[in-house]
Amino acid sequence: MSVLLVLAEQAASPVCTTPTECAGQGVDTFLGTPERVWASVAALVALGGVVIGWPALRSARRGGGRRGAVVALVAGVIGGLNGAVKLAVADGGLGTGNGVFGAALALALGLAGAVLGRLALARSRRVELSG
Repeated sequence: MSVLLVLAEQAASPVCTTPTECAGQGVDTFLGTPERVWASVAALVALGGVVIGWPALRSARRGGGRRGAVVALVAGVIGGLNGAVKLAVADGGLGTGNGVFGAALALALGLAGAVLGRLALARSRRVELSG
């Protein structure tokens, strides 16, 4: 079971699924369905991989960035895989509350983060071998 799925299930209890249900619970704002929360968290993790991978790729040219490259690679893979799983289990399309857009975004950002992390890791190894 995915860590993000467990987090989404944990967050599902205070998250209301409809605006009417929110009003019944005394919550002022509608946060979204648990599926949207899962997809959003996966997209944020994948975005973290891209945000960390870009500077790691730049610093790999100077011999650093190995730790950032590994973090970007792992975050990209985790976010992308969760996005792919969410897309696979989604019952409806866009606008149905199943998190399809967030999952697709997580898949794309996860792929980008993993590629940036892998490139930075390869460059940092190349600099170590030649240096």
